[in-house]
Amino acid sequence: MLHTLIQSPYSSNISLLIKILKKTDDFLALQDGVLIALTDNIFLDSIISSSANLYLIKEDVYARGIINNISHNFILVSYIHFVSLTLKNKTQMTW
Repeated sequence: MLHTLIQSPYSSNISLLIKILKKTDDFLALQDGVLIALTDNIFLDSIISSSANLYLIKEDVYARGIINNISHNFILVSYIHFVSLTLKNKTQMTW
């Protein structure tokens, strides 16, 4: 399953997302969702411990000026890779 986080983690039900996230899932954060990767984020340890594949849209990270403050556990990808993830995952959930 592909989970996409578009909103800030502080305005989404991140606790539920983390609870249902499986290690075989893909998690992609874009727009304000990329804030979940900030190293001082209270949700960071929980999302990393899910063992899901963690991705961030690099353009959104750079647009917010947070490239030097994100966890190394996330892989920066382009929108083209986002399309690949949607093709790979039959089911998707947007947060």
